[in-house]
Amino acid sequence: MLRRMIAIAGLSVFLSVGVGLAADKAKDDAAKGDAAKGDAAKGDAVKGDAAKGKELFDTKCGICHNADSKEKKIGPGLQGIKDGKLPSGKETTRKVLLENLNIGGGGMPPFEKLISDEEKDNVIAYVLTL
Repeated sequence: MLRRMIAIAGLSVFLSVGVGLAADKAKDDAAKGDAAKGDAAKGDAVKGDAAKGKELFDTKCGICHNADSKEKKIGPGLQGIKDGKLPSGKETTRKVLLENLNIGGGGMPPFEKLISDEEKDNVIAYVLTL
């Protein structure tokens, strides 16, 4: 009888933890889906890891660009670009950001061969959160 009660209690704990983890994953997936939908509406699919992109931004881009301000550093501040417009007035899309990264311009070096495609996707994912 005691073994049966312990087994039932253990199963209850196991199921409770599993349900909680499933709910957390569902929330994460929904948040990712909402971000992807927003950019997909602009004709782009969101790729990349924003957390890794932040690390790269801080080391490579943060030298010239403010992430938390619209104030110009060497290049324009990027705060608020997730709302649809770059400081240049161009639409904030993955395609436009990728072109800017690859070609550079206005004093910004071309990063086409300086960082990998995966790193570009990560930086773009991060910048789309600003």
